[in-house]
Amino acid sequence: MGLSTHVLDTMHGTPAGGMAVALFRVQKDPGAGERAELVKRFTLDANGRNPDGLLYGHDELRVGRYRLSFDVRTYFAARGVALPEPAFLDVVHIDFGVAEPSQHYHVPLLVSPWSYSTYRGS
Repeated sequence: MGLSTHVLDTMHGTPAGGMAVALFRVQKDPGAGERAELVKRFTLDANGRNPDGLLYGHDELRVGRYRLSFDVRTYFAARGVALPEPAFLDVVHIDFGVAEPSQHYHVPLLVSPWSYSTYRGS
C-alpha cells in the first residue's frame, strides 16, 4: 500500500527520467488559506519513478491533502525541446486527497510541454 508516482513523457514516448518532483502535505490554515509543508524532493529515475520506491509507506500514509509538484519546464528544456518564454507549462501541481490510507494511492502524470493528464492509478 502507500503512495507512489510515475511520470511518462508523451512527447518522446518514454519515462520522464531526470524530472525533479516535490511532495507536500497541504493543511488548511484558518485565516491564512492553506499551508504546504515540504515532505521530500527527489529526481525521477530512468523508469520515471522515485528511486527510493514509495513516497509514503503503508504505515506512514495518513488521511489528508497532498500535492505533487513536477518541474516540467526544466525537464523538457534539458531534453532540448525549444520552449517559448514563458513556457506554456512550468511546474505542474497535482493536489489530491487521501481518504483511505489503508489503500494504495498511485498518482501518475502523463505530460508533454503543452498538456498533461493524471488519474488515480493502482
